Amino acid sequence: METTVIWKEFSASLKSFIRSRIKDRDAVDDILQEVFIKIHLNIHSLKKQQSIKSWIFTIANNVIIDYFKKSNKSSNLEIEIPVIAEAEIHEEHSAKDCILPLIKNLPPTYKKAIFLSEIKGFKQAEVAQQLNISLSGAKSKIQRGRKLLQQGFIDCCNYKLNEFGYLIGEHKSKKECKICS
Repeated sequence: METTVIWKEFSASLKSFIRSRIKDRDAVDDILQEVFIKIHLNIHSLKKQQSIKSWIFTIANNVIIDYFKKSNKSSNLEIEIPVIAEAEIHEEHSAKDCILPLIKNLPPTYKKAIFLSEIKGFKQAEVAQQLNISLSGAKSKIQRGRKLLQQGFIDCCNYKLNEFGYLIGEHKSKKECKICS
């Protein structure tokens, strides 16, 4: 499939998807262009043409996450976790689709720390600075938040911990997921 065909078919829905997460109109257009540059440069790596929609929206989601990581705009912290509308979720359901709803369900103390460290990609010292707490306090909140996220995946999707403490298991379909359904 050619990039021009993809543009005609998906640009409007992608722009809507991006606009639902980014308030800055100029940034929306920039992100949309960046998504299509990545599509154009990597279209040859797509193996299955039928999975193109999920592939495109995954690229868009990753570019949005990169945007949030890069934009360390203010220390006045008001976290807005993006909400994924049902129409925007691609057909394939993965653990990545559950992460934002699971973070949103965390207690506020952990929600902010986890969002900054895991989604925005801040280092623990930066999280401490953003939350105006000590470094050890930030480390503690991040560790406890990660444990709660881990438990969320266990409760939501029947994951289990292996002998090394890592989550293992098959991810459920969207209909069976307790968080995303």
